[in-house]
Amino acid sequence: MAAKDPLGVRWRTSTYSGTGGGQCVQVMRWARGVRVRDSTAPDGAALRFPAGAWAAFVVAAVGRCL
Repeated sequence: MAAKDPLGVRWRTSTYSGTGGGQCVQVMRWARGVRVRDSTAPDGAALRFPAGAWAAFVVAAVGRCL
């Protein structure tokens, strides 16, 4: 699923989140990596991760090393 903010930025929500409107994180790519925000607070702050740090996180999450 994807959501657009007023600036036209496309945020992505995991398909595992379903459509129930639960608490999820959303991610979007940006010039230097990835931004992550809380889907229940889209106007709130977003965390920024460099591309390498995000890639390491995904590898660890997929490998269940977290």
